[in-house]
Amino acid sequence: MVFTESANNNQERLWSRDFLLGLTAYFFLFLSISLFFLLPLFLRQFQPNGQQVGLIMGIHSLTAIAIRPIFGRMIDRQGGKRISLLGILILMGSVPLFHLVRDAGFFPVVLRAVTGIGWGISMTATIAMCTDLAPVQSMARSIGIVGVAGLIANAVGPSLGEEIIKHYGFRGLFNCSLIFLLLSFVLIIITREMPREEREEERSSSLSKILISYSPLVILVVGIMPLIHGSVRGAVIYFMPLLVKSLNLGRVGPFFIIFSAAAILTRFRLGGLADRYGRKKVVLLSALIIALNLILISQLKSAPLLWLAGFIGGFGQGLIFPALSTYLIDFLGHQNKGLAISLYNSLFDAGMGLGSMFYGWVYEMAGLQPMYLISGMIFIFVNALFMLKAPETATLASSSKGVR
Repeated sequence: MVFTESANNNQERLWSRDFLLGLTAYFFLFLSISLFFLLPLFLRQFQPNGQQVGLIMGIHSLTAIAIRPIFGRMIDRQGGKRISLLGILILMGSVPLFHLVRDAGFFPVVLRAVTGIGWGISMTATIAMCTDLAPVQSMARSIGIVGVAGLIANAVGPSLGEEIIKHYGFRGLFNCSLIFLLLSFVLIIITREMPREEREEERSSSLSKILISYSPLVILVVGIMPLIHGSVRGAVIYFMPLLVKSLNLGRVGPFFIIFSAAAILTRFRLGGLADRYGRKKVVLLSALIIALNLILISQLKSAPLLWLAGFIGGFGQGLIFPALSTYLIDFLGHQNKGLAISLYNSLFDAGMGLGSMFYGWVYEMAGLQPMYLISGMIFIFVNALFMLKAPETATLASSSKGVR
C-alpha cells in the first residue's frame, strides 16, 4: 500500500502543469519542423536534380548536429527555457522567408541551414527544460514521454501537411509551420522554469574532472553506443521499403504504424524501467531485443512476420531511447545534462546518416536480408563491449535521496 501511494505521488508530480506545458510546446515545435518533410514537393516546381534536393534537405540535419553540443553547454549554464526561446526565434525568423524561394539554388540551402540551427538549439533545450520539470527519480520516464510527443508529431505532420497543401497550397504550409512555432513559443514563455539554485547540483564537479576519471577506451565505448543505435535505426527506416517490395509482402505502411505504436506504448508503460532497475540493465535488454529483431528481419518470409518485426522493433526502440540517453546524463554528470542530451541526439543523428551509407554499401555487397543480419551482429557486439567496459553510473535519484 505504501508502494502504491508513493507511485501515485510520483505520477502526480511528473504530470505537473509546467511539465505538460513544456511537453505540449515540444509537440508543436516538432510538428512545425515535420511539415517540412514535404519540402521536396515544393521544390519540384523548380525541376531540381537529386543532388540539389539532397543538399537542401540534408543541410538541415548537418547544422543541427553541429550546433547541439555548443548550445548544450549554454543550456547547462543558463537553463533550457531561455535557450529554447532563442532557437524558436531563429526558426520564426527563417520560416517566413520560404515564401521568397524561387529556385532550388543557394537561397533555400541557406534557409534550411538556418532552420537546422534553430531546430538543433530549440529541440535540445526544450527536452532539457522538460526533464528539469520532472522528478529526478523519473528522468528516464520523462525523456521517454517527451520522445513520444516527437513520435506523434512526426507521424501527424506529413499527413497534416498534405491536407494543408491540398486546401491552401505551400503558402499555407509555411504559415501553419509559423503558427505552430508561435504556439510553442507562447507555451514555453508561460512555463515556470525551475529556479537555478534547485537545478544546479555539484557545480564544482566540472566536465573535465569527470572525463579525466575515465579512460579513453571507456569514453569511446560510451560514445559509440548512440552512434551504432542511430545506424541500425537508419537501416530499418531507409531500407525497409526496398525489402518489403523485393519480398512482395504488400505495403510497408503497416510496419511503420506498428513500429511507432509499439514505441509509444512502451515509453508510456515501461519508460521508467531504467529509473527503477538501472540504466545498463535496460540498455542491455533493449539492445538485445533490437538485435534479435534485426536478425528476424533477415529471415522474413511473410507479412505477419513483418508486422511482428515492427512490433518487436518498436518495443526495443521505446526502451533504449530513455535508458541510453539517461545513462549518458549520469555518465557526464547531471550538471552537464544539456550537453549530454545534445551529444546523444547528435551522435544518434550522425549514426543514422553514416549508417545509411555504410549499410547501403553492405546491401550492394551482400544483399538486403544479409545486411540486416550483419547489422544485428554488429549491434550485439557493440552492446557486449558496452556492458563490459562502460561503468555503472549512480542515478541522481539514488545519489540524492529526498531531493525535489
